[in-house]
Amino acid sequence: MLDKLKMPLAGILFAVVSIVLFTMGNPFNVGLCVACFLRDIAGALGLHGFTSGMYARPEIMGLVLGAMIISLITREFSSKGGSAPITRFVLGACVVIGALIFLGCPTGMMLRIAGGDFNAIVGLFGFVAGILVGMFFLNKGFSLKRAYKISNSDGFALPVMSVLLLVALIFFPTLLNFSEAGFASFRAPLIVSLAAGLIMGGVGFISRLCFVAGIRDSIFFKNFAMLSAFVAFLVVLVIGNIIFGYFNLGFQNQLIAHTDGLWNFLGMALVGLGSVLLGGCPFRQLIMAGSGNTDSVATVFGMVFGGMIAHNFALASVPGQMGANAPVGFAIAAAIVLTIAVYNTFFNKPTDKGI
Repeated sequence: MLDKLKMPLAGILFAVVSIVLFTMGNPFNVGLCVACFLRDIAGALGLHGFTSGMYARPEIMGLVLGAMIISLITREFSSKGGSAPITRFVLGACVVIGALIFLGCPTGMMLRIAGGDFNAIVGLFGFVAGILVGMFFLNKGFSLKRAYKISNSDGFALPVMSVLLLVALIFFPTLLNFSEAGFASFRAPLIVSLAAGLIMGGVGFISRLCFVAGIRDSIFFKNFAMLSAFVAFLVVLVIGNIIFGYFNLGFQNQLIAHTDGLWNFLGMALVGLGSVLLGGCPFRQLIMAGSGNTDSVATVFGMVFGGMIAHNFALASVPGQMGANAPVGFAIAAAIVLTIAVYNTFFNKPTDKGI
């Protein structure tokens, strides 16, 4: 019975944590959006000049450290890598470019849907379409080849970096950039944000929660266990939004959104396709990175790089408006992702099945 309730409970807890975050100061409908928060970290480190997106979000460090702590407690921490890290870096960048065209990763998409944003439902259709395309390549043999056991010191790389960034944020804040207005100026107290990240990092590791896997398993394997987490997440979050007066049904007057349906669809389609090829959504990549997977670390670095590129070259949307160069950025990113998919499906056959 407990095993059957694990996924719905994970979804409920995720919803509660999200509600706490935006009632305590995080932007509404964004509670814990991985792509947006990694973009904010890029800005905090001076990698882009988008003044509304600069803050070293403690939630991200908490996710990594929470996953590390629980994986160590359960003795499942495993340092491994070597599965096309550069390719994963590039895919991670393309995924975030797609997410920032839409204005949210899969986590942010679900948060927006729960707030009544119909634009995010359009994004969901795109996300599912991208997953279906990705599954076509997987069924035809797509692989980034196997990962190998490596030194534990490599596996702790991102957790150590997360601790260092937290130290800088708490004790040496002048080393970092902070938004004084706009998206990243809305933030929950540091201790609340860190605790939220730690909780969801642990829950994410135990449950293996992944937005791509939930949709994939329900469509292709008729396994609805993980999908039940998302249903529970949406139900609880809708109730919370109504109670706190945040629910706003429709396309218009959404806080973090734009109303261009085509690019909402295409942005999330790129996220879905790239996430399938990577083996997990942005949230899942952070969890795996925290538990020793250095290929996921490469993906996370790629996502930070993608946030930098998206804002330095006007690819990212802002509330109410598409990025000036979003169509060009999408075309390039989509071409790169499809090239990687085709090459690693039909021209670069693996010699083993991995671990």
